[in-house]
Amino acid sequence: MSNEKEVKKGSNYDASAITVLEGLDPVRKRPGMYIGSTGTQGLHHLIWEVVDNCIDEAMAGFATEVAVTLREDGMVEVADNGRGIPVDIVKATGSSGLETVLTKLHAGGKFGGGGYKVSGGLHGVGVSVVNALSTDLIAQVHRDGKIWQQEYKVGKPQHPIKAVGKSDRTGTTIIFRPDDTIFSETEFNWGKILDRMRQQAYLTKGISIRVSDRRKGHSEKDYKFFFEGGIKAYVKALNRNQDVKNETIFYIEKEVNDNKVEVALQYNNEYNESLMSFANNIHNPEGGTHTIGFKTALTRTLNTYARNQKLLKEKDENLTGDDVREGLTAIVSVKLTDPQFEGQTKGKLGNTEMKTYVEQVFGEAFSIFLEENPKQAEAIIGKCVLASQARIAARTARANILRKGALDGMTLPGKLSDCSSRKAEDCELYIVEGDSAGGSAKQGRDRKFQAILPLRGKILNVERARLDKMLANNEVKNLIIALGTNIDDQFDLEKLRYHRVIIMTDADVDGAHIRTLLLTLFFRHFAPLITNGHLYIAQPPLYQVKKGSVVRYAYSDEEKNQIVAEISGGKVEEVVEGEVGEDEEETEEAVEKAKAKSANRINIQRYKGLGEMNPEQLWNTTMDPAHRITRQVNIEDAAAANETFEMLMGDDVASRKHFIQTHAQKVENLDI
Repeated sequence: MSNEKEVKKGSNYDASAITVLEGLDPVRKRPGMYIGSTGTQGLHHLIWEVVDNCIDEAMAGFATEVAVTLREDGMVEVADNGRGIPVDIVKATGSSGLETVLTKLHAGGKFGGGGYKVSGGLHGVGVSVVNALSTDLIAQVHRDGKIWQQEYKVGKPQHPIKAVGKSDRTGTTIIFRPDDTIFSETEFNWGKILDRMRQQAYLTKGISIRVSDRRKGHSEKDYKFFFEGGIKAYVKALNRNQDVKNETIFYIEKEVNDNKVEVALQYNNEYNESLMSFANNIHNPEGGTHTIGFKTALTRTLNTYARNQKLLKEKDENLTGDDVREGLTAIVSVKLTDPQFEGQTKGKLGNTEMKTYVEQVFGEAFSIFLEENPKQAEAIIGKCVLASQARIAARTARANILRKGALDGMTLPGKLSDCSSRKAEDCELYIVEGDSAGGSAKQGRDRKFQAILPLRGKILNVERARLDKMLANNEVKNLIIALGTNIDDQFDLEKLRYHRVIIMTDADVDGAHIRTLLLTLFFRHFAPLITNGHLYIAQPPLYQVKKGSVVRYAYSDEEKNQIVAEISGGKVEEVVEGEVGEDEEETEEAVEKAKAKSANRINIQRYKGLGEMNPEQLWNTTMDPAHRITRQVNIEDAAAANETFEMLMGDDVASRKHFIQTHAQKVENLDI
């Protein structure tokens, strides 16, 4: 890689900039405390930690290129063309800067030593944790005309740092292999890495990020991300294939007291908002002070403009925050020298001054934008006014539906078969497809803690409906009342009547469609249910495999074949496959015929619907906590989830058709 950036004057980045806070020993004992989990999320966090160091170099103005490679030997290589980690001796440790950074927790140039003005890693755990959780790590530094190298095993240096060659550039390369005794999964997800690197390239305009896949058993892939437009290009990408209200994307970038405020926004014709906020390139899903400043300025500026231009009548209510954010796609990105995050996950920014900075910078610039683009401003205001009218209509509908007492269990839906327990933490609500399955579920359940709510047909596609229309739908209405939480801005998680909400639909196309409709409803209007881990999907079996008195259930074709092999003992004379639901009346003649059959006959029945199971079977396979399989619904990337729901459930037919054509061959167990 080339390094075209000159080292800035006064930026003495040497070992004196390294500050040590604490040791590394606890990491391997409690890895979840440092990377969130030892599952796939924590595994990928290792890459994010190393890449964040490269991005910090880019934000500081010293790096222009980053490369991430999944190597053929199973190791991950992350390289940049920044200044290179210092290799001279740190007085506090007696070791080189490189060894200190790699072996001491919270050691680096981000803690007051003058190494970085702006950094995303202030509260981070850094590359030292990557070292501790890797069986092997190789660090290479191009600096001072030499290539410096040091190797580690499970966080322990194998030799002192040494020069292994000459170099005419600068930069750092970290190569590591995750420890398979720590992580339950060591296979990296290519799509997840691509999404993260693409996002980082948008947030750091002018940086080039290359991602390569060289793993055995994988086709070679190379992607390069470079977005000169930064977050403005990000908004354009998020709104691709959308009917937009302002063709000109609003964008402002300004420095205030050594802090940078950057905002881009565009309105589309959808009903949902997509607002993402970042501090020092770290996504803040819970927002924070910068988000509050943006929302305050957005609402005030649009109301002021609408009043001045007579687009709001004197008798009209002011536009609310919800009104002005309907159909909004916006990115708020701030860079600050001393970020204060709430929690290790950095989900929320807490710096109070950023509210004022964002509010001032964005408010002034957006007001000018509206004045200079009157037609686009009128289209935006028109969208907000329609949202206001729908909100007022929804207010009336909600008052009628969610009347006093309804959410306290006094007027629960008649179709709901409630459980006897009133301890929400013990209770489960099964949302079941159809009355037939609902009947079996009601009979097979444990009445003490399991409640059943059957749905009649497919619920409304809420991606294409405002709240007022949604609340007029009986199935949606029943679900809202049963949950007890209310909805949207009035949602109250404390009033949730069941701490496990389980979607249980048939294992066919219609069942998948109903499940998607429900997931869309929960994602758009009950998001805290998902983020707090209350939403699950039940996985009913696909097959019943029976031989004599032996009955087993299979949840996939592979499992079915495995069960057949196990119970046959290699002496299968006949395997009969059929669908549950055929005539199974046990007449005397049928019984005599059955007895005459070979004792080695295996019957395989395909369950096409939950209603085809009797209550005992449904309990044993899908509802008994001791044996059932449920999948917890979570949102790892809200932006990707938002885009997926818009594509699957929105009005853009072309994108949905392309998705279906692309993934059709991957579908298993498709019933037509």
